[in-house]
Amino acid sequence: MSSADKETQGGSVLADADPRRWAALAVLTAMQFMLMMDVTVVNIALPQIEDDLDFSPGGLAWVVNAYVLTAGGFLLLGGRLSDMFGRRKIFIAGVLVFGLSSVVCGAAANSGMLVGGRFVQGFGEALAGPAALGLIPVLFRDAKERTKALGIWGGMAAVGSAVGSVVGGALTDLVDWRWIFFINIPVAVFALIMVPRVIPESRMARAPGQGIDAVGALSVTGGLVAIVYGLLQAADDPWGSTDVLLPLFGGIALLIFMAVWESRVPDPMIPLRFFTNRTRVTSNGVSVLALAAFYTYAFLLTLYLQQVLDYSPMKTGLTYIPFTVAIGVGMGVSTALMPRLGVKPILMISFLGSAGGLLLAAGGLATDASFLTGIMPGLLVYGFFNAVGFPALTNGALHEVTGQDAGLASGVQTAMQQVGGSLGLATLVPLALRYVNDHVADGDLPQIAQTEGYALALRAAAGILVVATVLVLLLMDKVDSKPRDAVAEATSGAAAAEGTSRTPAAS
Repeated sequence: MSSADKETQGGSVLADADPRRWAALAVLTAMQFMLMMDVTVVNIALPQIEDDLDFSPGGLAWVVNAYVLTAGGFLLLGGRLSDMFGRRKIFIAGVLVFGLSSVVCGAAANSGMLVGGRFVQGFGEALAGPAALGLIPVLFRDAKERTKALGIWGGMAAVGSAVGSVVGGALTDLVDWRWIFFINIPVAVFALIMVPRVIPESRMARAPGQGIDAVGALSVTGGLVAIVYGLLQAADDPWGSTDVLLPLFGGIALLIFMAVWESRVPDPMIPLRFFTNRTRVTSNGVSVLALAAFYTYAFLLTLYLQQVLDYSPMKTGLTYIPFTVAIGVGMGVSTALMPRLGVKPILMISFLGSAGGLLLAAGGLATDASFLTGIMPGLLVYGFFNAVGFPALTNGALHEVTGQDAGLASGVQTAMQQVGGSLGLATLVPLALRYVNDHVADGDLPQIAQTEGYALALRAAAGILVVATVLVLLLMDKVDSKPRDAVAEATSGAAAAEGTSRTPAAS
């Protein structure tokens, strides 16, 4: 093909692209920002929630765990539902579920009502998140535009996680903790109004009579829920206890059964072809490690600031502002450099830089640490390099994914992020807390033991990121940026079901 032909082809792709695609991306990223913010916004308000609703210390953890457990377990099902029944339709359903459950959480009169609402919130994310991410390769058919859109998506997800701490601290101190849930409502209403106006429907091609693989859906969802639950139990119980091993082994057994089942049914929920791409599998695997480090750092830094340095919730939230700024800068740098350098080099730079940031953060912890010299350097370095990797992880997770499986691929990637967060909270955080308990029992001052224990966990998280770097170096291929007609792939055979059709670009 001549260069002129290539230019004509690229121009055709852009000419036929949906003119509403950037407005659609704004709506999708606004909702993703809210979903990711909701993961962290609750943390700083937990002491106030405990007092107001009479939570037990063990029960309070379920305010966070209920959300993570449900979202992590049902993401794959949500992704496949969006592929089969329409990504816009499932996205709207997820937003509606999330918004209504936010009202329940904010109005909670007791602990059971709040935890129940958090379970339903997690299910809303499991529907909306994969559907939204699955729409991006359909909306952005040009490779360069798609890379930029995915970079914005990944960066906004990272910013949402960071901003959650700031918003949570401000609302808890200045208004009331209930508003950390009520603030979701305007965003949900905005999305429900705008989505039908700017986002076209898309779905996978379905043969007549094709339905959901119920056995596959139940086994993969049950397996992931059991594994995430086992990891969360490990935060309180020894690894050899029945409460940990039973759900872990049960979940693994369900996933093995699912793999055998999916290889034998004619219409599997998760086609095994999805796992034949080494780059995609590697990207999902290192996402687990990256998010384990991220959740660990955010959780332990919040504890350190309030328990050791005696920061208020408001001051703790404001502390994360440099982190948020660094993430925004890293997102912009990654989006600009990724088309030139590729996903693999960007991920290696991100993981090594993030490991250095965590080591810098660990070295700055002290019982009398200054914010400028002790806390902020780690926030800036880790925040920047961590954000550099988020768009690359998303691009790698969607590498060579057809429009048929866009929702499934996004569900897998988001599920791996949730599992990674659970893994960090279940392994690295207990590593720190057990260190603290042992040394306090030996006579050390609590603040000294906390400082040293938290630093130990951050160094361990840095080691995990070095392992992720090695995995990327050895296993990941170069991500091909060749344009594909995602619209044709996603809508082929579905025009009759929708009553409309679109003319695909030449390829």
